[in-house]
Amino acid sequence: MHVGKRLKQVRDSKNISVYKLSKDSDVSESHIRNLERGTKSATVETLEMLVVSMNMTMSEFFNEDDSVTYLTQDEKILLKYYRTLSKDTSKAIVEFCEKLNHTK
Repeated sequence: MHVGKRLKQVRDSKNISVYKLSKDSDVSESHIRNLERGTKSATVETLEMLVVSMNMTMSEFFNEDDSVTYLTQDEKILLKYYRTLSKDTSKAIVEFCEKLNHTK
């Protein structure tokens, strides 16, 4: 995978300008353009700053499957809390959600 091409693809799909991404990520506009052109390589830290600024995870960024859906901010918060629950509590939450879904 060419990281720069993927960066441009994601940025364009989210309608984020280079300027906005630069401001949100603290990565210079020229560096972002160089990454997208392939004239520079991104460090893991730089790529993380860019990806987080686009409200993504690294795994979402590297997954090229078009069927990928991105988590909303609320979904990310729910997932964060869910991961801290015990097995019994998480099972109860899943059962509760299933019951809620069937009562529509």
